[in-house]
Amino acid sequence: MIKKFISRVFGRGAKQAAHPSKPAVYGPDKHHIHKDHISRGARKTCEELQRAGHTAYVVGGAVRDLLLGRQPKDFDVATSAHPDEVRSLFRRSRIIGRRFQIVHVMWGAETVEVSTYRAHFTTKDPEAEEDADGADRQDEHGRVLSDNVFGTQAEDAVRRDFTVNALFYDPVKEEVWDFQHGVKDLIAKKLVMIGDPATRYREDPVRMLRAARLSAKLGLAIESKTAAPIASLKHLLENVPQARLFEEILKMLLSGNAVACVQRLRELELHHGLLPLLDDALEDPATGPFAMAALKATDDRLREDKPVSPAFLLAALLWGRVERRWHELEEKGQPSTPSLHSAMHDALDAQRGSLAIPRRFDATMKELWLLQPRFLQRGGTRPFRLLEHPRFRAAYDFFELRAQAGNASVEIAQWWERFQEAGGDERERMLHADEGPKKKKRRRRGGKRRPDDGGSPEEVAPGADE
Repeated sequence: MIKKFISRVFGRGAKQAAHPSKPAVYGPDKHHIHKDHISRGARKTCEELQRAGHTAYVVGGAVRDLLLGRQPKDFDVATSAHPDEVRSLFRRSRIIGRRFQIVHVMWGAETVEVSTYRAHFTTKDPEAEEDADGADRQDEHGRVLSDNVFGTQAEDAVRRDFTVNALFYDPVKEEVWDFQHGVKDLIAKKLVMIGDPATRYREDPVRMLRAARLSAKLGLAIESKTAAPIASLKHLLENVPQARLFEEILKMLLSGNAVACVQRLRELELHHGLLPLLDDALEDPATGPFAMAALKATDDRLREDKPVSPAFLLAALLWGRVERRWHELEEKGQPSTPSLHSAMHDALDAQRGSLAIPRRFDATMKELWLLQPRFLQRGGTRPFRLLEHPRFRAAYDFFELRAQAGNASVEIAQWWERFQEAGGDERERMLHADEGPKKKKRRRRGGKRRPDDGGSPEEVAPGADE
């Protein structure tokens, strides 16, 4: 339906540019984007810049999403004005970035990112591989390390990765400017790289992951020429800083299309080695269904506009590795709780060997894992204390998902569901015989023993929310 609509409004009356400096310009009668679809901050930013004599457009993914009938999450602006000129026009703004400056313009709670048109980096001679300040422009694999040259609007379009991302929208004239046939590719439902795909992947290997994410999110087929070099160049992802890789993976997992994204990664064979947690999610018959259930649950919550926790999802994806190592250590004769602690550390260390999960997620992930065995204890005071734990609801959701995927007892999950809703007397009747481990009695100073409080060695200290 969307394809037919775009074909109808763009398929006639507009000539595609034969040269990237001559864009196809679609007036308001040729598309369904209205300036009211643009956020107030982005619209006013473009108006002020144009009033000062500069060109300014909403650019990239926001235009693409609006053409597809989707609501963008944010609106970026590209302009002919240099950062200092942008900064002088807006009182509530600040310049950020050292090697390439962009401007954040604040409108109430909204922050609009404004960038100056950039030229696409090309190596014409050996001297071009070095900045004026002596910094290398490319590494030995062809990855661009510095891309700081201001350019024209047409050059800015060429610099972008995919044709569907090289679209500009003028909210004043309500025109769509297309330098790279992005509208045509949207109609054909194709994801096409601008320029030579192999060269562009060498410049920035993360584009391979972005191709997987965008094709899955937008329902676009990756053009054959765009997909062809991925198999031979995927090793270049090893040279990308881990923080940047994690940021791209998190976008993928929290895109609302995580299941489709992971499946696309598998088709492109990009998941092996990069993310041990994805290897398990896709290939472990014991815990893989739970990992995929967690991805689907995250997608469902995002579609329903409910909050999601990255730590919860990462904990679910790594659970298979934790559980497998935990039981291995138990079989070697180690006590259960120390085995679980060791398994958690081993899993996180193995993951950090390829892609480091930021340590700010560690506390939440460990608590979710440590609380899982406590759901097996349904006697004495333990269930009551678990209900009072700050992470109980998240930990129960984790256990329930495991049960639905066949990784935990459905009967126990149902018992906890009833126990949460039951009154005081009914809860007492539901308790099982207390066969759990007891804390050893400790002597107080003066020789008196402390009474046994019925504690459990699985007790964990509550952690701060993210």
